[in-house]
Amino acid sequence: MNLKKYAEVVLKIGTNLQKDQILFVRAPIDAREFVEVITDIAFDLGAHNVYIKWNAETINKIILKKASEKALQEVPSWEINASEELLNKKAAFLTIIGGDPDIYKDVPPHKIGTTIKARNMAMKEISKRIMSNEISWCVVAYPTEKWAKKVLGEDGTKEQLLELILKASRIYGDPIENWKNHISNLQKITDFLNKMQFDYLHYEGPTIDLKVGLPENHIWLSGSQDNLDGVTFVPNIPTEEIFTAPHRKKINGVLRNSLPLVYSGNIIDKFELEFKDGKVINYHAEIGEEILKTILETDDGARFLGEVALVPVDSPIYQMKKIFYNTLFDENAASHFAFGRAYTSCIKDGEKMGEDELKNAGLNVSITHVDFMIGNEEMKVTGYKNGEKVIIMENGKWAI
Repeated sequence: MNLKKYAEVVLKIGTNLQKDQILFVRAPIDAREFVEVITDIAFDLGAHNVYIKWNAETINKIILKKASEKALQEVPSWEINASEELLNKKAAFLTIIGGDPDIYKDVPPHKIGTTIKARNMAMKEISKRIMSNEISWCVVAYPTEKWAKKVLGEDGTKEQLLELILKASRIYGDPIENWKNHISNLQKITDFLNKMQFDYLHYEGPTIDLKVGLPENHIWLSGSQDNLDGVTFVPNIPTEEIFTAPHRKKINGVLRNSLPLVYSGNIIDKFELEFKDGKVINYHAEIGEEILKTILETDDGARFLGEVALVPVDSPIYQMKKIFYNTLFDENAASHFAFGRAYTSCIKDGEKMGEDELKNAGLNVSITHVDFMIGNEEMKVTGYKNGEKVIIMENGKWAI
């Protein structure tokens, strides 16, 4: 019953699937049970058809370890064409994530980097169209045994992790009503931030001293967004963040991460970054430094930030006091930034701008987008506008 409720929230609130619309699902084979429920409900809601693209981590690992560098750089045109066709038909894109957080820890970092860079380059236009909200899209999670043991210890089970996922996703009581109220509350703070149009934010705390400039006409977004046809959808379930794009060249200071970053099955943790004029000029990680280097060397835009997101520490996920080793959950437990590409919807008329126009407006352009967490219970965030200041967060909680 709870799995059915979860699927209903994913389709009615997440993708907001419309009658006669195609649903495109990307999912790990371990999520088969959930995909079956999703497919069944999608047709009940009037879906034209449901297409599934399965993913198997264990097979991907074999390919990464044994395929040649040349082979890893190849992305078949049929895969790109399939995504383009689905976008042109205005399909709703649903991505289900989950798996083993440590699956690729013994794979050479350069092979992971080669594969990701090749795919990001090949899918550059596809990603741009999705991140511009041309269509409705949503990312959700489904547990696996190995993920459960990583989060809960050796005695942890898939069923126990599913309960945490459902709780974080507000799947209790009347989940549809829960989500309507949650989105409304997020929107009130979003409206305030958009009205203020701060020049810059100052992050302060034991692990951060960073000034983040904001571009003119920036737009803060929260739980729900509208696609180009005006259909409201929720890109992430769960979601607790309110985010915008920083000015790519107006970031100065230092920070340390507050939660581990899991990137392509590798953990990066206890890392420090120093920014000057927007760019990471120094970095160090006690765990996963080579993977961090791979991220930062993806392209010219990877050393700049594309997202600044605020998340209060009294959010349900943070209060669980669990590290999920999964960005979807950990980024919604704590305030965070993202290396790489900015969302074009985070600036007025950004969807109509080319890359040079976006850069001139202050937004970052890159083929990558990687979130990392910096929020904690001692962080303070102050907004500045024409010399006036407003405390936005105090001790990691909303102060507005």
